[in-house]
Amino acid sequence: MQSSHAAAAVSSVFDDPNLVAYGGLEPVIRLAERCGLPTLADDLIRLPRSKDGTGAFPAAKLMSLVGGMVAGADSIDDMDRLRHGAMGRLFSGVRAPSTLGSFLRSFTHGHVKQLHAVARRLLPKLARHAPLLPGADQVAYVDVDDTIRRTYGYAKQGAGYGYSKVKGLNALLGIVSTPLSAPVIAATRLRMGPSNSARGAAAFVAENIRTARACGASGLLVVRTDSAFYGADVINACRTLGARFSVTARMNTSVKAAIARINEDAWTPIKYPQAVWDEEGQCWISDAEIAEVSYTAFTSKPKKQQVAARLIVRRVKRLGHGAVPAGQGTLFDTWRYHAAFTDSPLSLKDAEADHRRHAVVEQVIADVKNSAFAHAPSGHFQANAAWLALAAVAHNLTRAAGTLAGTFHARATTATIRDHLISVPARLARSARRLTLHLPERWPWSGDFTQLFSTVHAPPAL
Repeated sequence: MQSSHAAAAVSSVFDDPNLVAYGGLEPVIRLAERCGLPTLADDLIRLPRSKDGTGAFPAAKLMSLVGGMVAGADSIDDMDRLRHGAMGRLFSGVRAPSTLGSFLRSFTHGHVKQLHAVARRLLPKLARHAPLLPGADQVAYVDVDDTIRRTYGYAKQGAGYGYSKVKGLNALLGIVSTPLSAPVIAATRLRMGPSNSARGAAAFVAENIRTARACGASGLLVVRTDSAFYGADVINACRTLGARFSVTARMNTSVKAAIARINEDAWTPIKYPQAVWDEEGQCWISDAEIAEVSYTAFTSKPKKQQVAARLIVRRVKRLGHGAVPAGQGTLFDTWRYHAAFTDSPLSLKDAEADHRRHAVVEQVIADVKNSAFAHAPSGHFQANAAWLALAAVAHNLTRAAGTLAGTFHARATTATIRDHLISVPARLARSARRLTLHLPERWPWSGDFTQLFSTVHAPPAL
């Protein structure tokens, strides 16, 4: 590939009022409107009125923020990408970045909770308009994990050093998925950097379960977490709401004693279809052995909080254990053990493989950090909390657009959906009171774009 003209014969000028850089934003905003996002914002967000109008028109401001995030904005100033060319004719009510920044800074903790309610009600509506969670009536999963959004400087409220020894804010995410679908975000919480991972986890897990049920997860629902959320309150919250649990167990004395009770002939060898990275050994492993034993957890607590279920154990050979004298190696010197506490009804092999798929939440965290939550854009803590909630709304909208576009985009990352379907340059033309988006000829993903566009512009079903 090379330039077709001499440098002196090429020039550039920004002078076309009919162009837009994000032609695919139109069907996504149309989808949000069909699902009632503006109405939810007007009904549920109650900001105080002020002389400068900060609390007025919450729906228009929320839609501007979500639209900017869908288009790839990861900061407040980046929202200016919505004000170029013919965007003012394609959309109405687009707000300036300064207005949107003031809007976010006016949020209190209560207003952020109102925004969580908007996101919580939108997801089931999206699931009814798009095949977001196919097979949820049979099997669905809720995965919960937290992450640190690194921050710099001294101006961020709530930033601090947590378990990762990195200065930042703690973001808690809950996702819902099925074996046939890519995950969507059911709930978010922004917490101070030094927050313990399990802080408020039981209520958060309960919220995720209720949202999953509202999205059609009427069959087997399994909540999966890592050892940070291994606690009686989290597990009992699952059981109270009729969900199963699969939680990585902490290797305390009681768990080690239960593992020691497993007979040597009870171990079943397994081989992973793909190698798995082992953090402790810092190596790739492709085979292991698994077994299970009955176990009662939290025996130090009152009887009603104790939980009896299965302890599924995976073990792999320790590397470099030749230093242990022959015949003198103890149980835990020879093997490294990973235990999951679960009441899953699946067989041993299926339940163990199922638990390892909890890693899907890491993909969502990476996806969100690669898009709208690439930064915590404000110095105000509650503004950043609102930003995270809106990032989840934008993620779910983008995911719903991908499922409507086609099979490939239904499981693609939001970055891929954005590149293929959202960031499509278009020229706006008006004729006979109709707007037409003229898109690039031979666009590789024109078929999926047309499918999305036609679906969201079709008359609603009666």
